[in-house]
Amino acid sequence: MDEAVIQQAVQVLKRDGLVVYPTDTIYGLGADALSELAVERVYEAKIRPSSLPVSVAVCDIEMLGAVACLDETAEAFVDRFLPGPVTVVLKAKSCLPPALTGGTGQIGVRIPNHPVALALIRELDAPITATSANIHGGPDPITPDQVHVPHDFLIDGGVLPGTPSTVVDLVHRTILRPGAKVEEVGAFLGALE
Repeated sequence: MDEAVIQQAVQVLKRDGLVVYPTDTIYGLGADALSELAVERVYEAKIRPSSLPVSVAVCDIEMLGAVACLDETAEAFVDRFLPGPVTVVLKAKSCLPPALTGGTGQIGVRIPNHPVALALIRELDAPITATSANIHGGPDPITPDQVHVPHDFLIDGGVLPGTPSTVVDLVHRTILRPGAKVEEVGAFLGALE
């Protein structure tokens, strides 16, 4: 991926703009997850009910630990499944805008296994929102022309795999949304009991 494209996208994010970016699953709608204004814009663009949380993407375990509370089980899970198509739900730390948690006090976090997404987060040096680049309830976009949500910048990553991430609540050790790698995740959680 062209370094200039990443830099352009980062400049948009720094101004509370919305960037559509490729991940290892589908196209995501990225905004600076530490900016209340940017997070508000994500909800508006997606026409997403404010009671529904929005996940964030981070580039490594250190950044994950900065936004969410990790215990030994969560660390073992993260070591096993991330980077990859799995979102972990953990207790959110207070640095995140409350809107992201939808009033739950918990945050979904993923480390996408995609060089563009990781470069974007690393360059911004902050987590970005990791919600699908669609109107709430609409189909998940796997090509740029399927993106119909308002945005300021789009990074074309071609055709993406299309299977959404598996969402795992590590606080209650349950699978909230089956997706990619769901069997492996289920086996890991089963082994904890």
